[in-house]
Amino acid sequence: MYIHNPNIILPEDPNTIVWKYLDLSKFLDLLLSKKLFMSRSDKFEDQYEGTFSEPTYEEIRKIAENNPKFLDYYKSHREKIVISSWHINEYESFAMWQIFTKNNEGLAIQSTVKRLQEALKPERNTEQYIGEVNYIDYKKEHIPFDDTFFPFLFKRKSFQYEREIRIISDVTSNNISINDGLKIDVDIHQLIERIYIHPKSENWYKNLVIQLMEQLGFNFTIEKSDLESDILI
Repeated sequence: MYIHNPNIILPEDPNTIVWKYLDLSKFLDLLLSKKLFMSRSDKFEDQYEGTFSEPTYEEIRKIAENNPKFLDYYKSHREKIVISSWHINEYESFAMWQIFTKNNEGLAIQSTVKRLQEALKPERNTEQYIGEVNYIDYKKEHIPFDDTFFPFLFKRKSFQYEREIRIISDVTSNNISINDGLKIDVDIHQLIERIYIHPKSENWYKNLVIQLMEQLGFNFTIEKSDLESDILI
């Protein structure tokens, strides 16, 4: 269930468009299970995930001199935070297709911030928050630590191209054992507004996706990628 947190920044417009790029197997798993996978934060490729910038670390290290458990908490807390990453953009992103799909096969889910919030209603075991990621200079800028989610809502400036918004959850108090991540219940029809098929995929692949949607009983709008449009001369 989505919970509003006044400390966490969201786009002012709830109809802000967001995207998730994924391969066909992950997409089918989402449809068949009606559950959204959220990855454990310390399993992300970015080793800085959930850590602090240098100025903040120095501040925490001084506090930890008299309270060693203070620093240990932040180190272990990464194992209890799970995240689903989405991309803010009014349009498709060629870069996102390149990064998150392989062999010219994959799909993109188009949704909105409001739809994400509504889609989380079926989940009753854990609480979810949604927030924009802030991109800063980790050598110079400070990350506040008066909210335990803040370390997971800041990233280095070299990741600015991601324009990321996150569904984030802390399962510390739920006594849930997680390995790579956690699946949560979602309202699929709220989550997905449109589906885009990889612009460079073959016709057989496009037909396969359409047939699978029909056989599974889903009637999502499937759009032709803008990147596939014919050139005008």
